Amino acid sequence: MEQLVDSINGVIWSPALIFLCLAAGLYFSLRTRFAQVRHFIEMLRLMRGSKASAEGVSSFQALALSLSGRVGTGNIAGVATAITFGGPGAMFWMWLVAFLGASTAFVESTLSQIYKVRREGQYRGGPAYYIEKGLGIRWYAVAFAIATVLACGLLLPGVQANGISSAIENSFGIAKPVTGAVLVLLLGLIIFGGVKRIARVAEIVVPFMALGYILIACVVIALDIERLPGVVALVFESAFGFEAGFGAVLGMAIQWGVKRGVYSNEAGQGTGPHASAAAEVKHPAQQGLVQAFSVYVDTLFVCSATGFMILITGAYNVVAPSGRALFSGAAGIEAGPGYTQMAVESVLPGFGAAFVAMALFFFAFTTILAYYYIAETNVAYLSRTRSSAAGTFVLRAVILLATLYGAVKSASVAWALGDIGVGLMAWLNLVAILLLQKPALKALRDYEAQKRAGREPSFDPAALGIANATFWEKREAANGEPDGRTASVVTAERQS
Repeated sequence: MEQLVDSINGVIWSPALIFLCLAAGLYFSLRTRFAQVRHFIEMLRLMRGSKASAEGVSSFQALALSLSGRVGTGNIAGVATAITFGGPGAMFWMWLVAFLGASTAFVESTLSQIYKVRREGQYRGGPAYYIEKGLGIRWYAVAFAIATVLACGLLLPGVQANGISSAIENSFGIAKPVTGAVLVLLLGLIIFGGVKRIARVAEIVVPFMALGYILIACVVIALDIERLPGVVALVFESAFGFEAGFGAVLGMAIQWGVKRGVYSNEAGQGTGPHASAAAEVKHPAQQGLVQAFSVYVDTLFVCSATGFMILITGAYNVVAPSGRALFSGAAGIEAGPGYTQMAVESVLPGFGAAFVAMALFFFAFTTILAYYYIAETNVAYLSRTRSSAAGTFVLRAVILLATLYGAVKSASVAWALGDIGVGLMAWLNLVAILLLQKPALKALRDYEAQKRAGREPSFDPAALGIANATFWEKREAANGEPDGRTASVVTAERQS
């Protein structure tokens, strides 16, 4: 079984997907003129700029919901795995894929807003919706929806549950089946409350735990601050093969850095757009910018915090592809949350391991909630001609079982299955947004033109030549022409 899973993984995560992730991020950065840098202040302003409605959540709630999917086991166990098999240089490639991926996140999330729909009293959207409405390829949209239901409903929850159960067993000695049962109980109480309850939980838990985790990381780093320059140098030297000790894993540094970077920040994977579509905003580009910021929070803040704690304390192992140990700073500890627990415990004895376990619990638990919402959105897409109640009930049962199973199975199998899910979604979504980039780029230029003109942004897809954006077309028809702009005026503004 494990060999079969690894073989499938090797095909999906071939060098072609690594190149596609990096190339797409660079391409969208150039096409948006590095909007992830130019609009950084605007991203911060927009997070508090919208309010929830009967159908949608606020921009900040959508950000928290998206971050709950991004900030999870990948930020703690994933970083450790990347360092183990890619060396310290994998950190650099995680940073690079995050910086470039912020532009990819903008494009996919803006597209999700443009092509979202109102269904069963709430906003729905995501790659399946914009593939069908934007590209007009129904079978492709169905393929993505099926892949996403399998990935987020069956394959990915096990990774998060396994990280939680492993960390709690290491810290408190609680058996994995017990932790799994508690997870299932808590998860059931929340997912049966719908997206609003999930968003409220994420809004409270994610910012609180992310801030607390980063503060503890700052304490750990500050207590060994004299080592920080050497650690930063080690990351860059290892990333480009200038560090002789890790030269054997240079290629693996790129592969594992990109793989774990994409797994962690999810830019281009197609998960973030589902939360983006749920937001109540006045212009699609607004939520695109907010979601671009979430990539920074995930990788540049939380993943970096983990990486620096591990590297600065030496609590990690590095293994060559042949299996030969290149560095053994955490002998006998499996790549995963144990590295981070060892790192914090070495500086804050009696506190570190338990804190990491609790941080991982909240990070990974909210990620499972986000996975459920994403899978539910695609179940709704697949059953849109009839009620999705039956499909949703089956999904809830499956994700509860997958969580329980993941809590007790081996970490290696859990990660391999999770990687298959991430890879399938990334392949399908990246190709789609490369084909369907123009509406997102038009929306960005339109938003920038209105901001320059001092107007309160509004979105008229017909004036921009964007077809099938039915939600916004109906909104414009209901609101009239509040700013008196015509299609020719919009075109002139975009070209100015």
